[in-house]
Amino acid sequence: MILIVTLNPLLEKRFSYKSITHGSVNRNASLSIKPGGKGINVSRQLKQLGLSSYNLIFSGGNDGKIFRDVLRNENFEFSFVHSESETRFASVIIEEDLQIITSFFSVDPVIIEKECNEFITRLEKMIKNCEMVVFSGSSHKGAERIIPAGIEIANKYDKVSVCDTYGSSLSKALNASPTIIHNNLNETTNSLNISLKNEQEIISYLNLLYDKSIRRSYLTNEANPFYASNFNYHYKIYPPEVKGIDSTGSGDSFVAGIVYGWHHNLVFEDSLKLATALASINATTFEVSNVKIDEAKQLSQSVLIEHIGKKIKVIDDKPD
Repeated sequence: MILIVTLNPLLEKRFSYKSITHGSVNRNASLSIKPGGKGINVSRQLKQLGLSSYNLIFSGGNDGKIFRDVLRNENFEFSFVHSESETRFASVIIEEDLQIITSFFSVDPVIIEKECNEFITRLEKMIKNCEMVVFSGSSHKGAERIIPAGIEIANKYDKVSVCDTYGSSLSKALNASPTIIHNNLNETTNSLNISLKNEQEIISYLNLLYDKSIRRSYLTNEANPFYASNFNYHYKIYPPEVKGIDSTGSGDSFVAGIVYGWHHNLVFEDSLKLATALASINATTFEVSNVKIDEAKQLSQSVLIEHIGKKIKVIDDKPD
């Protein structure tokens, strides 16, 4: 079982218009209600890749009930810890003619200590029985200790952990030594207050992660070239050129590709190419993390990977 933890799920109300008159009333939108949040996006993309996963979330209030209903409508498998705070929501406005998307978010919920403790207790029981656990998304107020605690639990039971978080909990998450870490460059610099302005600084940062016993690290940078490491071997990746319109979920599709590659024992570079292609295709549509695997495999052939730093001739880098 692949367990995916989403601490701050998002109920998305997506309004699509051909065009919008700003400062006026706009009617007759095409409306869809979707479950969102980074971990939910990862789970959706994995499903599209033919890989099932199980979700653990916080859920509260009327919006939390609606969120659970739309999860069931999309056939997500999940369980939840009830929160007194309302699940957050967003109104997402899509202008199709101009290919513009604008989002308005509600306030984040606040998790009380009792709810946090219950979540960690549930998490430990589930990690014992999973193959891999993915921690994806932000940790809102009161929930900051869950991801570091979850990584430590995964290490205790010798389980693979994938971490894609940011903000105040990132530093503690890194110190807990997840197996795999993904962040985009801006999230990292803002969360850790560090400089990553050139390749030398980036390589030094990747080496720091390796020193923390993190086996694979990915530092993406939207559509720009980015960096990754497999143990202490480093790579620069050049994504294929695409016409991007909305990058929402691209990082989550990337993480899904990494999880898929690990689960199927793909060699590092093949897994990296697939993940990069998934992220690139996701950015070309208003759909979130719903890229077809055949399309991604085809585009992955256009991903260029450059070895930098220490070189080796052959490495058997399959996860097992």
